[in-house]
Amino acid sequence: MLARGFVGSCLVLLGGLVVSPLPGSTPLLDLEPLAALRSQLPGRMAGLVVVLAGLGLLATAWLSLCRAVAHATDSLSGVRAARTASIVWTLPLLIAPPLFSRDGWSYAAQAVMTHVGASPYRFGPNVLSGPILEAVDPRWMATLTPYGPLPLLAGAAFAAVVTGPWQLVIAHRLVALVGLVLLAWALPRFATWAGTSPALSSAAVLASPLMLANGVGGLHNDLLMAGLMAAALVVAVERGWWYGAVLGGLAAAVKLPGGMVCIGVALVTLAAGAPWSTRVRRLAGTAFVSVGTLVVLGVVGGLGVGWIDALSVPGTVNTPLSVPTVLGGALDATAGRLLDLPDAAFRDTLRTVGMVGALAFAAWVALRWPTGSRERALAATAAVAGLMVLLSPVVHLWYLLWVVPFAAALRLHRAARIGLYAVGVIGGLAAPLDSSLHGAYVAIILGCMTAAGMLALALLTPRSRQRLDQIVASS
Repeated sequence: MLARGFVGSCLVLLGGLVVSPLPGSTPLLDLEPLAALRSQLPGRMAGLVVVLAGLGLLATAWLSLCRAVAHATDSLSGVRAARTASIVWTLPLLIAPPLFSRDGWSYAAQAVMTHVGASPYRFGPNVLSGPILEAVDPRWMATLTPYGPLPLLAGAAFAAVVTGPWQLVIAHRLVALVGLVLLAWALPRFATWAGTSPALSSAAVLASPLMLANGVGGLHNDLLMAGLMAAALVVAVERGWWYGAVLGGLAAAVKLPGGMVCIGVALVTLAAGAPWSTRVRRLAGTAFVSVGTLVVLGVVGGLGVGWIDALSVPGTVNTPLSVPTVLGGALDATAGRLLDLPDAAFRDTLRTVGMVGALAFAAWVALRWPTGSRERALAATAAVAGLMVLLSPVVHLWYLLWVVPFAAALRLHRAARIGLYAVGVIGGLAAPLDSSLHGAYVAIILGCMTAAGMLALALLTPRSRQRLDQIVASS
């Protein structure tokens, strides 16, 4: 099982060198076989198949791990097994380029910008020159960053030591892994709160293909944000609401949605049946401390609060996972033409309605959900994050990292539990089909067919269904 997953990660690394964008000056491109594979569609297709085969091996190894720890008699040994698998399967990915997305190269450029004093809240990466820009997505060359000050300041610290884009990417991946470590620390505690298996909750999150492909391979900031959100809940219970609110502010200082954990922090630190006035004061206090942490970090770091002006940047792209965007686009293509409305009128309206609805739901949870219950606070965090993802104007696969760590520890209905593991497999297998194929639509179609076949092998064969049944029955 461990060996199978390790081989899978190695295949993802090797195939990723073929399908992932690389700086033109990287010495690896001097290797003629690699350059030949990358220059032709059949070569990139072969690299994609290798990546998908590796993710398929990871998926089956992960499900076997979940089944093993689900039936372990010793919970502590099961948690150790989950953490060990996560470490072993992560190792080959540490030196990989940013997989399945160019965001990591943008992080490297923003790190250099912050280090030299060119605020990413005022300028795009195009103010730089040299190898650091060679793999940055042209779409974001003149775009401000919507991320908070924490990853920018961490990147600037690394940029003071190393200058190569690949080295900076690896350094940023280590920052993302801090989130994975925080999740490994928090998940057993979440499971204890909810009365579920600490070992199975840890395995379901830490070693899943969704986590390895998007959180580790893609090194997205969402992993660090999720880890800080989880730590905020635990620290709030063990140390007090003020400390939890500070960590909630740090989560928002990675990406602004991380601050929504403060609702859970407030609920879990109030006494059961707390009066409405006490609830409002605690929510206000938590919001004040978390926002203060976010603002102070930006001011002390010299970046200020420029992220406010860049919050609209993610909305400049359309993603097929966003429900408001897809529905609005469909209405624009039909009713919008018949009524002679402006372009994207329905899309923009539904996006606004979706965000207002998500914020209204968050307010309702904050004001109406029970207080004093750790399990309900955990469920509140998962529910608010889940609806935020569902109604967001832009949704990528790695946004699921906002939800899965909190939902995995809850007592879920059988169908929801099966859905959780299906999301782990699909979120991993679909990762290479996002943006790594450089517009090669034939490869995308063939890749989708390959992924669909592997998905069927991982989830739909009699043996795989039996394995899922054993996992779900134990939980």
